[in-house]
Amino acid sequence: MGEWENGRRGEGEKILNIKNQIMINRRQFVTRVALTTAGAVAFPKLVFSSMNSVADEYITAEISHGKIRGVRTEGVNIFRGVPYAGRISGNRRFRRPAPLESWTGVRDALQLGHPAIQPPKQTYGLNEPDPAEDCLFLNVWTPANDNKKRPVMFYNHGGGFSTGSGGSVGQDGANLARFFDVVVVETNHRLGIMGYLYLDEIAGPDYAGSGNMGMLDIVAGLEWVNKNIASFGGDPSNVMIFGESGGGAKTSCLYAMPSAAPFFNKASIESGPGVRMTPIEIAAQTTAMVLKELNIDTKNWKKLLDIPVAQLLSLQLKLPSLAHEVASGNKKRGIMESSPGSFSPVVDGKELLNHPFDPSAPMISVNKPLLVGWNEDEFTFFGMMAKDPDMFKIDFNQLKEKMQSQFGEDTAKIIDTYRKSRPEASAVDIMVAIGSISMMGLGSIDIAEKKAKQNGAPVYLYNFGYKSEVIIPGTDYPLGTPHAMDISFKFNNEVPPKDGTNGSSYFGGKKPERFIASHNMAELWTTFARTGKPAAKAAPEWPPYNLNDRPTMRIDTTCEVLKDRYASELKMWRETGWL
Repeated sequence: MGEWENGRRGEGEKILNIKNQIMINRRQFVTRVALTTAGAVAFPKLVFSSMNSVADEYITAEISHGKIRGVRTEGVNIFRGVPYAGRISGNRRFRRPAPLESWTGVRDALQLGHPAIQPPKQTYGLNEPDPAEDCLFLNVWTPANDNKKRPVMFYNHGGGFSTGSGGSVGQDGANLARFFDVVVVETNHRLGIMGYLYLDEIAGPDYAGSGNMGMLDIVAGLEWVNKNIASFGGDPSNVMIFGESGGGAKTSCLYAMPSAAPFFNKASIESGPGVRMTPIEIAAQTTAMVLKELNIDTKNWKKLLDIPVAQLLSLQLKLPSLAHEVASGNKKRGIMESSPGSFSPVVDGKELLNHPFDPSAPMISVNKPLLVGWNEDEFTFFGMMAKDPDMFKIDFNQLKEKMQSQFGEDTAKIIDTYRKSRPEASAVDIMVAIGSISMMGLGSIDIAEKKAKQNGAPVYLYNFGYKSEVIIPGTDYPLGTPHAMDISFKFNNEVPPKDGTNGSSYFGGKKPERFIASHNMAELWTTFARTGKPAAKAAPEWPPYNLNDRPTMRIDTTCEVLKDRYASELKMWRETGWL
């Protein structure tokens, strides 16, 4: 997820015991340094064999700045590495992109474009070039470049605000286009210090919005879609934005940004409830830290334009260890602001007027349907990444010790509530349940409740629950439904291999029933993209979330609507002030 400091610190570091921890409270989640996660997970190539297929033929499309050539493979037209905005290097660093220059002839769109500047080995596209400062490229998957008005699914990649790319194999859009007749678009955009260094107060009007350049890049991608997607058989008036983990938080921000509002119609926030972002005062402190470490006086801030990107990236990774914790509000309510030393969208009152979902859902999107939810066993991913197998062998005494630093005086009540509601659960089961809902679930519910209170467009709450049999290395504990597993499922990339076997996937395992769960999820998402109401032939009707019976769709091989799920547990979270 990357450089998130928008949440509660402490317990995540002690449980995970790695430099790149993630903990999420009801408002947002935290990491110190770039981490390989959701959108940046290595999936075996065999699962996504269509990406290696030889082109049946080349396809040419004409867009606003010239002609491009893609490939048609197994019934899908694919265009990779399409520039959607101009230069962001040199004197355009930390600014809006230069105008995109037109080209003559036909430009190849056959290979992925450069990902954003980030630590090495954090992107997982096939034949993907190295990260570069000029990274504003996108990829398009479509059934046909015709005049049919298909729904457009615009995906924001995971990796927090500091890693990842729009070319990761797990989120390859070919199967959604092939089997569900939609157009899929994914962008690369600025990350970390390159995308979120706040210079508004010292650099003048040319740098207005500098603390949100990464988000404004995504808005530029949406503008490109609005102008060009009809050439790819897409409907510019029917665009869904969605994203998982860091991509969910990016989607949360877009849902609240005036500049993005004209370019999308519905949204889905998946395992990444971005309730709060970085306040101006915290962003300004981070900028001061950057200048101090580089020995640059404020009046000479332009020297930042000449610093090599490798040096800036090294500094980005160093800053969190230099920062002092800065908290505001009531920790028990989960209201802790960002700490200096990290980079994420800034609530600057211009591009991002308010926190995305605090104190309420954004009125600017009151009429836009929303999907929001999380995976049942989010925590197992982070436990696996910690490479601490003893974590999955704890008893109840050790569980209390691990929970104490996060939940303080509420620890005993929280554990007792879960033991009563899950009498057969082990200490590890309870740890996973508490960790999963406190990381991703409470924030997702918070968003659903606030959206429902608007009495505008509907909001739909889900839990993804398909259970993988894959065992966490060094333990006998299964992954279940970990963070990031939903990516390949909702993209319908859990499909039977051509050799007739069940194959295997990194998270999903080998059981053939995963193909059913993947189809269910993909159909729910594509139907939502098409109509604004999620539906699937094999699923019951999905009612909008409300504050009476609080319906939640549990997505699996068999989907079911659960009313007031986790009622006793959520009652406790509310009574103790965590929700």
